[in-house]
This record gives sequence, C-alpha cells and structure tokens, in this order.
Amino acid sequence: MEIYCIIPARGGSKGVPRKNVLPFLGQPLITHSIQYAKSSDLVTRVFVSTDDEEISTISTDAGADIITRPAEISGDTATTEAAIEHALSWWQEHELRPDIIVLLQATSPVRPNGSLDEALKKFQAQGNDSMLSLSPTHRFFWTLNGNRASAGYDYLNRPRRQDMVNSDIRYVENGSVYIFTRDHFQSTGNRLGGDIGYIVFPEEYGIEIDTEADFTLLETIHK
Repeated sequence: MEIYCIIPARGGSKGVPRKNVLPFLGQPLITHSIQYAKSSDLVTRVFVSTDDEEISTISTDAGADIITRPAEISGDTATTEAAIEHALSWWQEHELRPDIIVLLQATSPVRPNGSLDEALKKFQAQGNDSMLSLSPTHRFFWTLNGNRASAGYDYLNRPRRQDMVNSDIRYVENGSVYIFTRDHFQSTGNRLGGDIGYIVFPEEYGIEIDTEADFTLLETIHK
C-alpha cells in the first residue's frame, strides 16, 4: 500500500506574508507538517508542492521531496485541489502511483502525537473514500436572513457547557488532516466525498492560521 503525503505551500500569502517560512515554536512553519508526516509508520513518502525556492530548501532539509508547482496554479486564487491534481500528474510522469493520499495544510502546524497513523488505520479499516479531522466546539451557531437571526439550537433550553451531551456538540473542520484514495480524487476532483470518515482532535487543535492574530494565538497556546 503506497501512502503519499502532500503539503501545499505557496510562497505568497496575504493574511500572513511569507507565513510558511516564519518561525513557529522555533522552526519554520512548514517544518512542523513535514515532521508530523515523517513521524508516521505508514506514510511512504512526503512531498511539498511549492513555487518558492526558500520553501523548497527548508522542506528538503526537513526530509521532504519537492514538487515544483507552476505559477498558473500558485497565485492567490489557486485552489488546493489544483495542487493535488498537479501532484497526481507529476507522480504519473515519474511512474509513482499512490493508493492513498494524505493532505496536510501547513496552517495547522500542531497535531496530536500519533494521530496520523491512528487516522490512516481507521480509514483503511472502515474502507472510507475520504476522511477529515474535526474538532468539537461548544459555541452556539446562528444564521442571518435579512434583518432576522435564526438560532441553530434551542435557546429556550440553553444547555450549560458541563451539561452538554453528544447531540449538543457541533464539530468544525479544523484543516489539519485530509485522507482520500487516489481513485476517489481522480473520479471527483475533490478531497472529500463518497464515504467520508473522520477523526476528532481536541478543541485546542481547532485553530487554523489565517491571520497574524491566529499565528500568535496558536503559538501561545502550544507553548
């Protein structure tokens, strides 16, 4: 079973300029995701898809292989799916054929120890087409329609946090880990779909780095 990990890492970033190479807990941000992937006993190879020379150098030093991403899918409007599709073409050109693909986003640099192998074993045992990591949230959600607000919970019987049961808890897509088969992505063009499994990370792993405030908050929490 060939299991490849891909970590997309563009050189450009509007929210936090050059975020993938900025120091986070003493190492470049991208390094944390590479180390997480390499800590797995099941991942065969780790690849970083990037258009940036500095990211390439840092990633190579950390033990990843580089997929050089073309400029046309490296701009601000570039999608992660485009990077995955390019990686699949690159692998095919180099006669590489993964059975399962792990997608890690560098914007979620801290993950529970051992959680990748736990997720991969669950994914294979359940026969999922795709899988994602979730984190619980105890926030109450509302939707807006014009001038009116609608609650997504029973506000007349507002539960206290300590009294919440499983049916009261909502889960957010934390962006840490995605797993899917090569066949699934080639047939759908999306990382998610089909029989979707999940792995739950604790609430403190639910923050993604999109802004400088996120960067500071997440680093402070995990210090």
